[in-house]
Amino acid sequence: MTHRKTTLSIHPIQALSAVLTAEDDVRLLEHTRIKFHTSVAGVSDEWDAFVPEHHLFLRTPYLRTLETAPPEGMRFCYLSFTIDNEPIGIAACQIQYFKGDETFNEKEEEEPCFFEGVSRHFKNFVARNIGFHTLVCGSLLLTGEHGFYFHPNVKSELVTKLLLKGLDMASAEMNKQGVHISLTLLKDFFEQTQTGIAPVLTNKKFFEFNVQPNMILTLPSEWQNFDDYLGAMSSKYRVRVKRAFKKGKNIVRKEMSIDDIESHKQHIFNLYKNISKNAGFNTFTFTPDYFPELKRQLNDRLKLIGCYLDDQLVGFYTAIWNGVELDAHFLGFDYEVNRNTQLYLNMLYDMIGIGLDYRADQIIFSRTALEIKSSVGAEPYEMYCYLRHRNPISNRFVKNFVDYLTPKEEWKQRHPFKS
Repeated sequence: MTHRKTTLSIHPIQALSAVLTAEDDVRLLEHTRIKFHTSVAGVSDEWDAFVPEHHLFLRTPYLRTLETAPPEGMRFCYLSFTIDNEPIGIAACQIQYFKGDETFNEKEEEEPCFFEGVSRHFKNFVARNIGFHTLVCGSLLLTGEHGFYFHPNVKSELVTKLLLKGLDMASAEMNKQGVHISLTLLKDFFEQTQTGIAPVLTNKKFFEFNVQPNMILTLPSEWQNFDDYLGAMSSKYRVRVKRAFKKGKNIVRKEMSIDDIESHKQHIFNLYKNISKNAGFNTFTFTPDYFPELKRQLNDRLKLIGCYLDDQLVGFYTAIWNGVELDAHFLGFDYEVNRNTQLYLNMLYDMIGIGLDYRADQIIFSRTALEIKSSVGAEPYEMYCYLRHRNPISNRFVKNFVDYLTPKEEWKQRHPFKS
């Protein structure tokens, strides 16, 4: 079978709908124009016209949220890829300074043995003495593929090569602004994407690594409501659900309006900090303005639910509707209240109920708390990340540092559903 040669100069989008040859790939790589932007404000109309609505975290309302209420020390830049002024791809990047002792947290044992104490002391010494400005293609605030979007007919290998050209440009532009990029991180790829991009990245001396899996609950179409979800469980886990509901019966849930969120933003932030300070791996720090700004930009696509006990706000959770997925975004709670009410487990069940009401295909529970998330039915999906230091000698040791400093969570996967 022979394929018609594609003429890219006539109409690039029409051309991309045809079968691209190896020669076309070379021409695309050579003739694609890459633009660097420091804000989405100047490109919002073209950007949102190109990016599908189900890529919510790559569209300008969410990106504006981050620009308006950025995590501490975080900067942003954006790349657009065009041929003859027609878009074929975009990428959203974050620039963050990683300080080892602020990023990697190791839980303290009350009485560590001698060797554990020496190991921890050495880890702390190493962590205190490393720090890098890092260019991240993706989002440090999210788990999943939220770094770039290209026309579907541009092959993975070509996407990766174009992306690397763009990231080199972004590094050079940031260096001109006095931000010297040491590390480049491409973040969070599912296995089906990873197989297409890995050969190019590893050939360019990027190191592949995993942090924690993405916990995802798939909602079968036959589950019409929460009773159907319960009916799919084994009796042991149905008892667990009823016990959690009984313990949490005095918790009152209320969807918070933008005014509610604004007036309680400091308390919401403090509840969130209760959780984040115990995470083993922290790459950013929110400000209290993030949640009200998120609601302001996403409006009905975001639910922020406040949890009250005796009229006191003791917890909250957020759920973002993104196409056919419900993203269980950030949450926070009072640990003492959680101990007596199983508040966190009740939050997970609440989010499943919301997902069923929305007729979502999946609920994205993200990383952390892997075992309890698996107990409500979420399955682990490995996410692949790629990291490279600009200095070839330092680059040999980057993966070793990440492996050494990143806490390892041992957990047992639960299987709540009937065989």
